[in-house]
Amino acid sequence: MKYGVVGCGMMGIEHIQNIALLEGADVTAVYDPVADLAQHAANIAGGAHICESLRDLVERVDAVVIVSPNFVHVDQLMEIATIRHIPILCEKPLYTRAEGAPRIADFAQRYTAPVWVAMEYRYMPPVAALIEQVQAATGGINMLTIREHRFPFLPKIGNWNRFNRYTGGTLVEKCCHFFDLMRLIMGSEAVSVMASAGQSVNHTGESYMGEVPDIWDNGYVIVNFENGSRAMLELCMFAEGSRFQEEIHAVGREGKIECHVPGPGRFWPSDLGDPPTAELIISPRSPKGPRLVEIPVDPKLLAAGDHNGSTFYQHERFLRAATGAGPVEVTLDDGAKAVAIGLAAQESAATGQAVLL
Repeated sequence: MKYGVVGCGMMGIEHIQNIALLEGADVTAVYDPVADLAQHAANIAGGAHICESLRDLVERVDAVVIVSPNFVHVDQLMEIATIRHIPILCEKPLYTRAEGAPRIADFAQRYTAPVWVAMEYRYMPPVAALIEQVQAATGGINMLTIREHRFPFLPKIGNWNRFNRYTGGTLVEKCCHFFDLMRLIMGSEAVSVMASAGQSVNHTGESYMGEVPDIWDNGYVIVNFENGSRAMLELCMFAEGSRFQEEIHAVGREGKIECHVPGPGRFWPSDLGDPPTAELIISPRSPKGPRLVEIPVDPKLLAAGDHNGSTFYQHERFLRAATGAGPVEVTLDDGAKAVAIGLAAQESAATGQAVLL
């Protein structure tokens, strides 16, 4: 399988490094309008062809991985559809404004090859273990809490991720992952969203072309679901001193299950020893007694990216879907619904009103 990678920044490199670990897959072409990024990615890929356009790339490969800035995803999907219908793995979010939703729906109706939305958090080993065991551990989920305490947004080319108009806002750009997890874990659809969020600490002293960033760095989001369950997201992007970056807690009438996921190992202070290992904890109501299980991840996978091995496991499954050996597990509909919740959260936080979906 010959892959082409569109967008050669930090996440593009992570995709290239994880594809290199797959059997029967190679990145043979890259495209990025920033020449230095494209050259670096081509070198990491072992001498991939540097393409002059998206069309040039699509005509050379068997599958495309879109890792470009958020606000160009829809246009690039539409352009690919006019060239060839080949398998696509598209990074989240699928779109950043409400008007992107009907365009994605139209694309989904017309495009005949598999399209997979890159919600890799599903495939973090501790998260996957929680998803597998959550019903048995809780007896049916009533409450779900997802907490992410992490570092600020990293620099991007052109600083596009400092502004809501390019990202869709933090609750879209960063948090559509978590709204996807909520839908998946709950097994239900969101019906209303309430949020409080804002910019308290990060980027307030920065200026780009005379403009101060408006991207939010913290917030709470409560999501109500059709089945009567509810979920909450707690986000803080000035908490990089935390031992774990993500924590997920699901509670039901029979007990509680939680997982703790460390952040990127490269950010862990070396003077503190080895980075923490991910954990799964099951706490039944009766008999009481939490049970903790560590879930180590292959060091090769940790070295290949910042997402606890999930990018590799995602690519394993995408490769099966791209070759007809398995289903698309994260559909365009999944990606669109996660963005819809994020946009509703942005609106709720801006207006102080609950938003119905």
